[in-house]
Amino acid sequence: MEVVIVPDAAAGGELIAEAIATLIARKPDALLGVATGSTPLPIYRALAAKVASGAVDASRARICQLDEYVGLPAGHPESYRSVVLREVIEPLGLSEASFMGPDGSAEDVQAACEAYDRALAEAGGVDLQLLGIGTDGHIGFNEPCSSLASRTRIKTLTQQTRVDNARFFDDDIEQVPHHVITQGIGTILDSRHPILLATGEGKAEAVAQTVEGPVASIVPASALQLHPHATVVVDEAAASKLKLADYFRATYAAKPGWQGL
Repeated sequence: MEVVIVPDAAAGGELIAEAIATLIARKPDALLGVATGSTPLPIYRALAAKVASGAVDASRARICQLDEYVGLPAGHPESYRSVVLREVIEPLGLSEASFMGPDGSAEDVQAACEAYDRALAEAGGVDLQLLGIGTDGHIGFNEPCSSLASRTRIKTLTQQTRVDNARFFDDDIEQVPHHVITQGIGTILDSRHPILLATGEGKAEAVAQTVEGPVASIVPASALQLHPHATVVVDEAAASKLKLADYFRATYAAKPGWQGL
């Protein structure tokens, strides 16, 4: 696991956007896994600016969802499909044909989960998967004590996650669904390059447990330690509880330029 400490969220967004740009230049039809929420917005803004300036041609890139609420219609403004279309697909000038995600309104949700896992594999696998992290260490919606071998499936949200997400539903927790479809931890680990971005002091404890703690299902993100090419990008606030922060800074400063992110 590589840990990169950046000054702030904007710097983290620019760094990861550059990694995506490098991937697209090498593989124009790369499959990019995207996350929702406020944390990845600096990435999408930086990438959209590169596309708008002509520095990046993302016209053949493909986008896939990390997770989706169960029970919200596809057109609901807070369904993750709507969010991804609004924050990623449209700013990059892509069409809906380039986008794939699980069907959270399916009559048979379990079948929809299995179909999505198959679709990711049939698409050649996810080349780069963006991740955020919850205050309890969850990635995707793999809540604490999720199986580290889990595949795409339905999960019940914890009360804390519903409280955290209420801000997207007019601060009304009663509007926040109780269930989601999420890529499992095993599915996430299938991606060729998972990149986790964490910003703010509120994520510092989760980051420390993810990076420096044991691999344990109580901190789902810690499973990234098992991946041969996982990157964790954190701002100074989110890095504030890392015991090895100085080592991570020195390692990144001495990193050969040819390695990339």
